[in-house]
Amino acid sequence: MGETRVDLLHLLEDLRDAYPGSVEETILTEIVANSLDSQAAEIVVHTDPVASTLTVSDDGSGMSRQALSRYHDLAYTSKRRGQSIGFAGVGIKLGLLISDEVVTETRRARTHLATSWRLSSKSRAPWRWIEPPGLQEAPGTTLRMYLSNPLSELLEPGFVETVLLRHFQPLFDSDFDQLLSATYPRGVRFTVNGRPLRRFDRDPDRVAVLLKIGRQRKASAVGYLLRSDVLAEDERGIAISTRGKVIKRGWDWLGLTPEDADRISGVLEVPALVESLTLNKADFVRTGPRGATYLAYRKALQEAVAGQLGAWGDAPRPPDRRPRKVRALERDLQSVLAGLSDDYPILATLVERRPGGQHKLPFGGPAPVPTRAVAVGGALELEDANPRHDARTDGSPEPTASEPREAPQQIAAVVTPSGKRGPRKPARLGLSVRFDSRPEDPALGVLIETTLWVNDAHPAFKRAAASRSEGYHIAITMAMTLAPLAVEAHDTHTFINAFLSEWGGRG
Repeated sequence: MGETRVDLLHLLEDLRDAYPGSVEETILTEIVANSLDSQAAEIVVHTDPVASTLTVSDDGSGMSRQALSRYHDLAYTSKRRGQSIGFAGVGIKLGLLISDEVVTETRRARTHLATSWRLSSKSRAPWRWIEPPGLQEAPGTTLRMYLSNPLSELLEPGFVETVLLRHFQPLFDSDFDQLLSATYPRGVRFTVNGRPLRRFDRDPDRVAVLLKIGRQRKASAVGYLLRSDVLAEDERGIAISTRGKVIKRGWDWLGLTPEDADRISGVLEVPALVESLTLNKADFVRTGPRGATYLAYRKALQEAVAGQLGAWGDAPRPPDRRPRKVRALERDLQSVLAGLSDDYPILATLVERRPGGQHKLPFGGPAPVPTRAVAVGGALELEDANPRHDARTDGSPEPTASEPREAPQQIAAVVTPSGKRGPRKPARLGLSVRFDSRPEDPALGVLIETTLWVNDAHPAFKRAAASRSEGYHIAITMAMTLAPLAVEAHDTHTFINAFLSEWGGRG
């Protein structure tokens, strides 16, 4: 009988390299995220440079004997996708790379258990039951890592505090308390080496961002923008978070780059985006219903941020120096997307917002009531765009074949920013076409956010260019690239035919 063998060391190193930060930063962030998933209200971190130990305790739900046993399986997770911000206990599993031993103690009801775990070789990570050392006195879980390196950053309280403040910033800010109370009804408190970490006070210079969907009284997203002449490098750009955990930071994810990017900061919290996280919770899905939800929120936040940048008088971008025929093709494809958006709502996220108008932003799953954005008390707020709209909120059945079906309910955003107005920046919020040479890539193109990158090194493009039919080639590339986002796999050909028919009809 054969045997499948796994190089555990290589597997863990690959997992480590999948995260952008250092392994120490990833370990601490993921341990805390898993504590939050267990509904912990208090997370206590203790560093001991003398013993070279890092201890993280929480008052969450703890683990059963079976769950603790399976917890040592590198391929196992009890988490359901779309309901958590931590990934498969990856923090403590990566801890094996930098620890001589990892002790886990947990209490749940009458269960009080502990294990010891270590990486003994490239292919073996043995664990054993041990007598609980008394690290956890109440329900919850404690992890203690005996670090191999006595100079590890995880032994520095300053490093621990910096990581917590950076990756869980909304949990330290009172502006987010009301929105996050549904996820963390007991609140969340952090203590490092016996000292509670302080919370931020409201900053009067902030511009608040508040998004509501339809007639919902509670906000679906909140945040703020801040412009300052003195910003630390890690504070620059806009952070997007879900359930208190910052997922992305900067300007690339938003698709906007202001002239004074180094002077602008902000945080935007969207709890619903937990359903759109990738498997390792380090980014957002861009395809399917989950991708539709992410792109719809992203579009609404784009417009809110772009509107405030205009109010601040951010300098316009340099003029578009691409060939005129490419700009004309973009406008042509924009019209195609607008024409198809009723049948394929996800395409609306790629349509440019025209001055004086608004475009609908679709959500995956049950769609919300249309909304619009208005300025309320110095905040950007999205409210119901059609007060007389009658949504089916009573659980009534879907209309029958003889009953006219209502148009899909969607979200629409028109932003009126607060603050003193200045020259508006012509932000690009819709589809754009760019070219990239990738000779080894067999794909015709790739869609990144709202930009179609056409592979001009592809033999098909070269032949199209030689016959002066680049436009048709780009249209086909667009159709093939959008298909996985717009429809299920079995409807791909139908979508491509519909796209090309719409494009051909506008010739």
